[in-house]
Amino acid sequence: MAMVSIDQAKKALGSQLRALRRRRGISARELAALAGWHESKCSKIENGKTMPSEADIRLWARLCHAADQADDLISAAAGIKDMYVQWRHMEVPGLRSAQNKVLPVWENTTEFHAYSHSLIPGPLQTREYTRTVLTSIKVRRSLAVDDVDAAVDARMRKQELLHDSRRTFRIVIEECVLWNRIGGPDIAVRQMARLVDISTLPNIELGVIPENSDTVTRDLMWPVEDFWIFDRRMVNVELVAAYMTFTTEHEVRLYEQAFNELSELAVFGREARSLIATALKDTAGG
Repeated sequence: MAMVSIDQAKKALGSQLRALRRRRGISARELAALAGWHESKCSKIENGKTMPSEADIRLWARLCHAADQADDLISAAAGIKDMYVQWRHMEVPGLRSAQNKVLPVWENTTEFHAYSHSLIPGPLQTREYTRTVLTSIKVRRSLAVDDVDAAVDARMRKQELLHDSRRTFRIVIEECVLWNRIGGPDIAVRQMARLVDISTLPNIELGVIPENSDTVTRDLMWPVEDFWIFDRRMVNVELVAAYMTFTTEHEVRLYEQAFNELSELAVFGREARSLIATALKDTAGG
């Protein structure tokens, strides 16, 4: 879902630039000659194969007698670039910087929706669980800066939002997440206990999709990556290599639809806590 959306956005930008050229009444080869570019550059931009720079867009718009549209096109291009941020760039200053970068989005959101099939979502994690996850990330990505402790503190600040009654959280996880004993049995037991406590907060709905849920429905669903939806206006997706952001109405609606379908498979309240309690009991050794 994620990469297709970026390709579509590049093609949409290219289509807008193609429309300017056609209104000007010149061919792609003629535009390239006027701009002093290789003759294939225009075609690559128009077909979403190459992202134009700000200078490219301004020159394109000027040569097509549409300089007044340059700023809007540049803004659209910047939005596409912001969609996909490689972790290796985002985490150069350290893990704390990456955590702090997204904090304003969280602070300015009142309605949260999230889905996870791999890990306990960040705001629901215990400090020990978070430390284990971030330490693993530091090692996997060979990060030079060792600021795991500071990054843990930054992530813990997000958890203060859980106790703000003005904010609502609807979070769905797969049952297998409960059995992924990140950090070992002791850490996992304390994490399960925290989930039980959090699930009783009035502004939080925690759903668990049982492993024996409707297999027919699951077989018809496209695989979905972990994601967060913020106020139904923005979606964040964390991939192995990159951090992605989607803001168009169509993109957000796709993730909302996926969330609704997953929610229908989940159990909430006592049934969810029963699944958590079973995992806790088994992890604790009976």
